[in-house]
Amino acid sequence: MPGPATDRLNTYVDLLRRWNTSINLISRRDMEVVWQRHIEDCLQLGTVCGPLPPRAIDLGSGAGLPGLVLAIAFGIHVDLIEEDQRKCAFLREAARVTEAPVTVHATSIAAARVEPAPLVTARGLATLPRLLDHSEPLLAPGGACWFPKTRAAEGEVTEALKAWSMRVERVPSRTDPNGVVFKLSEISRRSA
Repeated sequence: MPGPATDRLNTYVDLLRRWNTSINLISRRDMEVVWQRHIEDCLQLGTVCGPLPPRAIDLGSGAGLPGLVLAIAFGIHVDLIEEDQRKCAFLREAARVTEAPVTVHATSIAAARVEPAPLVTARGLATLPRLLDHSEPLLAPGGACWFPKTRAAEGEVTEALKAWSMRVERVPSRTDPNGVVFKLSEISRRSA
């Protein structure tokens, strides 16, 4: 990764440390391992799943993981959808100080009015069936969803396949031996 991106990610982590003392952005115990547990875990999406498109949507952005990190590191435009106003304030400030190409949408996912994108991401937000319900109206034709999960989420795939037809690729996590990135494409709702 280029030096300027690393500098901006360090700036983001410093801001995250400061804000995390007043609003719960990540677990306090994770602050000691923020690079390994969060930053590197998000960065792998930019390399293990294939080339990033020029634009993405991140659902339930929270602290900006993975959407803001991808925008900072790879320069793609990411629409960050987050309902919590305090977290939105953090995302706006982080975007300002890192000069990340993001747009913060302070609204629920269901109420978001965002042009569909070729990539939808979410990390730690919901089960796969629920994520697909959220993603469908926001995913551009031919697009994909990349959802980091643990291998224990295989049951979520089985449940999702009851209502959805899709191609499921499992990309092993480079940062967590129990982790996997579900890369979902060719997504369509099964008829009742």
